[in-house]
Amino acid sequence: MHTPDSPYAWYRLGISLALSTISGIGLWAYVVILPTIQAEFGLDRAGASLPYTVTTIGFAFGGIVMGRLSDRFGITVPLLLAAFALGAGFFLDGLSQSFSQFVIIQGLLIGVFGSAAAFGPLIADVSQWFVKRRGVAVAIVASGNYLSGAIWPPLLQSAVASYGWRPTYMVIGVLCVVSMVPLALLLRQRPVFSDRASPASGRTSGLLPKPPYLYPMLIIAGISCCVAMSMPQVHIVAYCADLGYGPARGAEMLALMLGFGVVSRVASGWMSDRIGGAGTLILGSVLQCLALLFYIPFDGLASLYIVSAFFGLAQGGIVPSYAMIIRDHFPAREAGTRISLVLTATVLGMALGGWMSGYIYDLTGSYQAAFLNGIAFNLVNMAIAAWIIMGRNSPRREATA
Repeated sequence: MHTPDSPYAWYRLGISLALSTISGIGLWAYVVILPTIQAEFGLDRAGASLPYTVTTIGFAFGGIVMGRLSDRFGITVPLLLAAFALGAGFFLDGLSQSFSQFVIIQGLLIGVFGSAAAFGPLIADVSQWFVKRRGVAVAIVASGNYLSGAIWPPLLQSAVASYGWRPTYMVIGVLCVVSMVPLALLLRQRPVFSDRASPASGRTSGLLPKPPYLYPMLIIAGISCCVAMSMPQVHIVAYCADLGYGPARGAEMLALMLGFGVVSRVASGWMSDRIGGAGTLILGSVLQCLALLFYIPFDGLASLYIVSAFFGLAQGGIVPSYAMIIRDHFPAREAGTRISLVLTATVLGMALGGWMSGYIYDLTGSYQAAFLNGIAFNLVNMAIAAWIIMGRNSPRREATA
């Protein structure tokens, strides 16, 4: 029987990172082809943002379903389902003849049954295999989503320019099946559940006491942080096209943003093993707010590259910190469902923010007000992170613990 923090746990972590990176294409592919779809189907910016919103909403609710499947049957079952759903979704999207067909396929196959399994459920599974290095492990597998965003957009932009988006989508579908199925089968062993907070909590055994209403507040925090996060991530390609720099420069900025997000997530994992998930959450939230502020006055090409890199460094650690907070306060057997539900909230925030930014753009003719909207939601997240820290460290709570 393999134990937490063992060599086998690190072996699983490597496989999980690969699966997260491959399946993450389900969210990033459409960001690259958004301007192409807008032109092909004659849409406004809000309408062209709809497939991304529908995909992320499907991804969000699919995460809850996949999380329950993972708690009951282990992570391999939802991962196999995801591999075949992504394969079918991308291939059928490439054959779609209308915008409505495209949106339905994106939402159901790529969203609900596709990429969702390799996010919340996979993060929850990895958290079961680590105690001493739980923060680093969770951050590494969560960084697969950003690593995917750093790798895929430039490759897809080049492929779409050379061959068109339809053939590119069909090839992606085939690659998802042939790569994900064998990797998923390597994760068949299930973990031994252990209810133990991370070392950063100061507890040698057991879980931390929960502040009142902790779980619903985490859901609100997840939505808020990702409404803010979505503005640059979803619209940077279109923003650069509007400024006259072209979509290729926007794809490069997205890759830069998400590449630095990988660095940020790994660093935040190291940090959460020392200051805890709540401390990491508030630090990331403050830095993300600063980055969003910098986007408003600096719209030169060089400035946008720099601000995008800073944004990636700022926000990468926010989402993994929710998994750390949940594992410190809730039983291990509920990890798949609880972590998936909170991370579902973050995806809903991305979906809402992606659509909201497009709608604000259509109303105002620019993205300045959309950046301000993101900053307002970010302040809500900062307030909740501060509340968690104060609630956990209050004298009354310490006495109760």
